[in-house]
Amino acid sequence: MSAFWHWFVVVVTAASLAGCLWLLFANARRRPGETEDTGHVWDNDLRERNNPLPRWWLNLFVLTVLFAVGYLALYPGLGNYAGKLGWTQQGQAQAALDVIQARRTDLYAQFHGREIPALAQDPAAQSLGRETFLRNCAGCHGADARGALGFPNLTDADWLYGGRPDDIVASITGGRRGVMPPFNGALSPEALKVLTDFLPRWSDPALNPGKRADGIKQFATTCAACHGADGRGNTALGAPNLTDDIWLHGGAVDRVRETILFGRTGGMPPHAELLSADDIRLVAAYVYGLSLPAR
Repeated sequence: MSAFWHWFVVVVTAASLAGCLWLLFANARRRPGETEDTGHVWDNDLRERNNPLPRWWLNLFVLTVLFAVGYLALYPGLGNYAGKLGWTQQGQAQAALDVIQARRTDLYAQFHGREIPALAQDPAAQSLGRETFLRNCAGCHGADARGALGFPNLTDADWLYGGRPDDIVASITGGRRGVMPPFNGALSPEALKVLTDFLPRWSDPALNPGKRADGIKQFATTCAACHGADGRGNTALGAPNLTDDIWLHGGAVDRVRETILFGRTGGMPPHAELLSADDIRLVAAYVYGLSLPAR
């Protein structure tokens, strides 16, 4: 705050307090020449009197002014004057955060040095991990972590970027960015039909052998570079496994055709600046535990 505005606030505030005191004491008694009766009458017998405030009421008003003076002496309120106590909103907020952080540190200390697979078996760690997951991850993956169209199911052990503990931590920490390029214009209608006849039914043993052979041949030309020659995906690229009948964007023929023609773009935002290292490890342990076989 500039010097001008500092003194502007100081002068206006001091004048206001002084004006309040003057108004109170100026009206503490009847002025010379004033009568008790103002002459105003309502309903024939209700007369307005010209009486000063009762002494106890006047004293209460004076106390509020004195309280304001004391407050402004102790706390900031007069321009750049910081107050005798040196109180600030930032300081109070930081003190509260320090208390919370100290409690968090004590709470998380029991999990330090333990591997994520062990934390995935610990009910206390799983409970904390779930709380953090619900606050930060459920918006995309759902409260039950089963995902939705375009958002991976985290309970089925099908991982785009790998399901090892270190892979999960890396995904949460740094985020992920996956791109499926569009093939609209690059594929003939015949080649597109071969792929859409084959891909949604890769794991179907009843698929016509001729369609399977044609599909594998076209797949090797168009898709194998990212999804692998066997169609089982590539975790380095985030290319999904196409043989397990698990589809991020839907496995119906129309959805597969749309994916091939127009591509897909997916993003997992990084959480390194949103979550502490302890939070990330506990969320990773929670998610890792969800993908383990039922005990």
